[in-house]
Amino acid sequence: MPRVKQRTDALRERGVASALALLAEEGVTGLTTRTVARRANASVPAIYEVFGDKAGLIREVFFQGFRMLGDSLSATPPTADPLEALRHLAEAFRRFVVTNPVLSQIMFSRPFADFDPTADDDNAGVKVRKVFLRHIRGAVDAGLFVGDPTDIAHVFFSFIDGMAAAEAAHRLGSSKQSVDRRWRVGLNALITGLCQEPATRTLARRV
Repeated sequence: MPRVKQRTDALRERGVASALALLAEEGVTGLTTRTVARRANASVPAIYEVFGDKAGLIREVFFQGFRMLGDSLSATPPTADPLEALRHLAEAFRRFVVTNPVLSQIMFSRPFADFDPTADDDNAGVKVRKVFLRHIRGAVDAGLFVGDPTDIAHVFFSFIDGMAAAEAAHRLGSSKQSVDRRWRVGLNALITGLCQEPATRTLARRV
């Protein structure tokens, strides 16, 4: 089959899709401009023309990862209970990281020396940050959490990011039952610690 030669948005989409597939199948080491070009049925010069260089290709993957994560978090089921909403949010984030471990590394751990995100690049995570902040603010406005919503959102995100990364790296347990149990223990402890005293008693009855 002849290679597609058009330097178009379609080639950009195929290049990003090819990069995502290679990351999922072969990890960071499998992602090169040559392997992406081959998978996208394009020439290496065409890939360079579209993305500029390997860093440009990784940057597009970085942005696409945050778009995917933002969509996943925004699709969490609605609930009137702010604490239950936070559990749904944590589960959606956990599912994304465990399903896309290498992509998550690019987004949060920066494994490529070729790509060092700028402040503008970090704005890719704005939608994700807003989702977390909105959920935390809901708990604060309901009188369940006490403190600055931005501070609490950072703490909450850092906790579930660390837990999800540990699970993806198989450091959280050897069985689904043990991993799920440790998630419950950690998330219950975090939410209980952030709650006011009356909410703490309510949460204890639920567990």
